[in-house]
Amino acid sequence: MIGWSRLVAANRATVIGRTSVFEGSRKEIHSRGRSRTLMIMAVFIAIYATIGGRLVHLGLQDLDEGDGPTVRSTASRPDIVDRNGAVLATDIKTFSLFAEPRRIIDADETIEKLSTVLSDLEMEGTYRKLKSGKGFVWLRRQLSPSQQNDIMNLGLPGIGFRAENRRFYPAGPTASYIVGLTNRDNRGIAGLEKYLDDQGLADLQQLGLATPTDLAPVRLSVDLRVQHIVRDEAVQAMNRFRALAAGAVVINVKTGEVIAMASVPDVDPNDPVDANSPDKLNRMSAGLYEMGSTIKSFTTAMALDSGKVTLDSRFDASRPITIGRQTIRDFRGKGRVLSVPEVFIYSSNIGSAKEADVVGIEGHREFLRRLGLLDPVRTELPEVAKPTEPKEWKKVHSITAAFGHGFTTTPLATAVGCAALMNGGLLIPPTFLPRTQDEAKALARQVVSGKTSQDMRYLYNLNATAPGGSGKRGAVAGYRVGGKTGTAEKVVDGRYSKDKNFNAFVAAFPMDDPQYLVVTIIDEPKMENSNRAGTAGFTAAPIAANIIRRAASMLGVRPEFETESSAQGAL
Repeated sequence: MIGWSRLVAANRATVIGRTSVFEGSRKEIHSRGRSRTLMIMAVFIAIYATIGGRLVHLGLQDLDEGDGPTVRSTASRPDIVDRNGAVLATDIKTFSLFAEPRRIIDADETIEKLSTVLSDLEMEGTYRKLKSGKGFVWLRRQLSPSQQNDIMNLGLPGIGFRAENRRFYPAGPTASYIVGLTNRDNRGIAGLEKYLDDQGLADLQQLGLATPTDLAPVRLSVDLRVQHIVRDEAVQAMNRFRALAAGAVVINVKTGEVIAMASVPDVDPNDPVDANSPDKLNRMSAGLYEMGSTIKSFTTAMALDSGKVTLDSRFDASRPITIGRQTIRDFRGKGRVLSVPEVFIYSSNIGSAKEADVVGIEGHREFLRRLGLLDPVRTELPEVAKPTEPKEWKKVHSITAAFGHGFTTTPLATAVGCAALMNGGLLIPPTFLPRTQDEAKALARQVVSGKTSQDMRYLYNLNATAPGGSGKRGAVAGYRVGGKTGTAEKVVDGRYSKDKNFNAFVAAFPMDDPQYLVVTIIDEPKMENSNRAGTAGFTAAPIAANIIRRAASMLGVRPEFETESSAQGAL
C-alpha cells in the first residue's frame, strides 16, 4: 500500500510539474501577443497623429496658389433673366486641372501625356510649374467634360481636378454688351455682371453667403425676343451696307426701360477670346459720335420751348451763313425762307443755326446739358462714355452744334433725350432693370413743356409722312412711326470727310401717344452696288423700320391702318 501511495504521489507530482510548465508557457505567449498588439496600435496612433498634425498645420496657414486647391473659390452667381424669365446667364459646373509638383514623378512624361489631350498646352511654362516644387499649381481652368475624362484615363500621379462654377450664356452674343461677362474666377468684369458685383454681390461671395439657394434671379427690363430682332437687323445692315459697325436701342419712353440694345461687331461671352479687340465696343453707350441732324430735334425743341419761336415762325435760309473761315450751307437747300416745320423736314443747317441764334450761346449749351447730351448717362451699365464739348463756347460752336457738329455724345444719350421730347417733356434716366411708370415719374425731371413735346411729336410724324420728309424710309404701315435722320461726315485727319459718314435715325411710335423710341446707327456705310457713302435715310432709317415691323406686336402695339390713313389725309 505504501508503495502504491508513493507511486501515486510521484505521478501526481510529475503531472503537477508538467502542468506548471505548460501554464508558464501559455502565459508567456499571451504576454508576447499583447505586447505586439500594443506596438501595432502605437504605430497606427503615431501615423494618424502625424497626419492630423499636418492637417492642423496646413489649416492654420494662409494658403496661396502654391499650397492647395482651396485657394481660389469660384463663387456662385445669381441667374440673370429677361423680363419674361428667359435665362440670359447662369452657373454651370465645370472642372479645372491642377498639379501637385511635389508628387510629380516625371515632369517630362506628364507633359507629354497631357499634350495628347491638351494640344495647345504651353510646354515651357507648364514644365516650370511642374518642377517648381510647390504644393499646388493650376494647369488649365474650365475643361470640357471630354478633356477631363481623357486626362483622368491617363492615370498621372500628382494631377487632379477641382469642381468650379462657370458662367454660361444661353443666348450667346445676342445680349452680350448688356449682360456682360465674368472672368475665370466667376467675377463680373463687364456689363451687368460687373454691376451686380459692385452692388454687393462680391461682398456676399467673400463672406460665403452667395450660395445658389440664397441668390434669387436678377430680372432685366430686356425682352430677349426683341433683343434678337435688334441684333439681327444690325448684323444684316452692317453686311448689306459694308459698314464698320451698326447698332440700335429700343426704349420705353414712359418708364425709361431699355427693352433691347445691340452693337455689332460684338462678343460671344462663352468664348470671349477677342473681347479686347478695338472693334469690339458697345457703341450705343460707350461710343462717342457727332450725331448729325438727329441733334436738330433738340435745336428745334429748344427754340420752341424758349417761347420765342412757334411752329408758324419762319427763317431765311436763302443764303449760306459765314462765320470766320466757316461757311454753313444746306445739303439740299431750298434757297428760300422756311417755316419751322420745313426747317425740320428738309433738315436745314441754316435754319437750325438761326433757331439756335434766337436762344443764344449760353442758353443753347444749358439746354443740351439739361437734356443729358453733355454728361455721361446715369444707368446700371458700367460702360458709359463721357461726352465731349468745346471748353469755351463761342457763336461758331453754338451754330455748328445746332446741326450736330462740334460736340460728341453717345447714341444712348441721344435716345434718352429724344424720349423726353416724345413723352410730355420728362427726362427719365434709362434702366436695364424693370421699372413702373410711377417709379419713373419719381425719378423724372421736366426738361421741356408739354406743349413743346406735342409740337415735336407733330414734327416727327410730319417728317415720316410729308413729301420730301427725310424719315419716310423709317415709316411702317399701321404703326404711325415718326422720326428724324442724321447724316454726319466723319472727321479724318482733322477734316470732315465726304467719303465717310456716321449715320443715325431716331424713330418713335405710335405717334398719337408714343410708347417706344428706337435709335439706330451705322458707321461708314456704303450705298448698295456703289462705293459712295450712304446717307441716313437710305441706311439707318430702314434698320429702325425693320425692327418696328418685326417687334411692335411683341411690345403690345397693335397696328391701326384706318387711323393712320385719316391722319395722313389731314396733313
